[in-house]
Order: sequence, then structure tokens, then C-alpha cells
Amino acid sequence: MSSATPMSTRAEAAESQALRAGSALMAVGAIAFIGYAVLFFVRNFTDSFLEVGIGHSQVDKGKAEIEAFSPSLYDYISHLHIAVSGFIAATGVAVLFLVWYGVRRGQLWAWAGAVAAPVVGLAVALPAHYPYGFATIGHLGLIYLATAIFVVGALLAAKPIMEVR
Repeated sequence: MSSATPMSTRAEAAESQALRAGSALMAVGAIAFIGYAVLFFVRNFTDSFLEVGIGHSQVDKGKAEIEAFSPSLYDYISHLHIAVSGFIAATGVAVLFLVWYGVRRGQLWAWAGAVAAPVVGLAVALPAHYPYGFATIGHLGLIYLATAIFVVGALLAAKPIMEVR
């Protein structure tokens, strides 16, 4: 049995270099999710209209053609862009708070929540990209990069957090 109390063990984990580096990378990933959401939101109101990396090879009509074909369809697609960007940003904000106020302190519950939130979002969203030809590197590359940074951080932070259990 260790002479260290849970408080001192948690304090040691919080001071660990791996935990600091891991939580910092997780925070960078969360900020990148937020940035992607902002980009998604802004593109909805530009001539680009469609998401990053989606062009005429994936969708043969642009903003003007969709709006001319059906203004109500255009409005529906626009509202989906806005809603999805909001949920991506909300996930990024929630993850950032979990990382900043829990993971950095070695809290397993915060780490689990910070990891689970983007995993659920990506597990639901990513598969639909592949059958329709939307899984281009231009479209998913930024999310894959943010996710890779986040995963490296989560793995680095996991070891010291699990050691205090």
C-alpha cells in the first residue's frame, strides 16, 4: 500500500509532464474543432456555401443553382450548415472546458468526457461521408488533423491519470 494519499497522488499526476503536454494537445484539438465550426458557419454565408473541400466533383450545383432551383431547399441546407456548425463548436467548447478544468488536474471523469464527446460526434458523422464520395482530404483533412492532435494528447494524458487509480 502506498503512503501517498489520493490527494497527493492526484497532485503528482497533475504536475506530470505527460499530463501537461497531453492536456495541452487535447486543448489544441478542441480549439481546432471550434475553428472548423467557425469556418463551416462562415462558408454558409459566402459564395462557397458548401463545406470546406466540397466542390463540383462532389456536388454538381453551387449556391446560386441550389437557390434558383428551390429557395426552400437552399434555406433548409443553410439551416443545416448553421446547426451542424453550432454543434461542432459546442462540442469543442465543452471538450475545452473538460480539458482545462478537469484533465489538467488528473481527473479521470473529465478525461473520459473529453474523449467521449468527439468520439460520439465523429462516429455518427464520418461514416456518411464515404458512400457519397464526400470523404475527400480537402473536406475531412482538417478534422482528421484536429482529431490526430487530440488523440495524441489524450493518449499522453491517459497514462498519468490511470496511474493514480
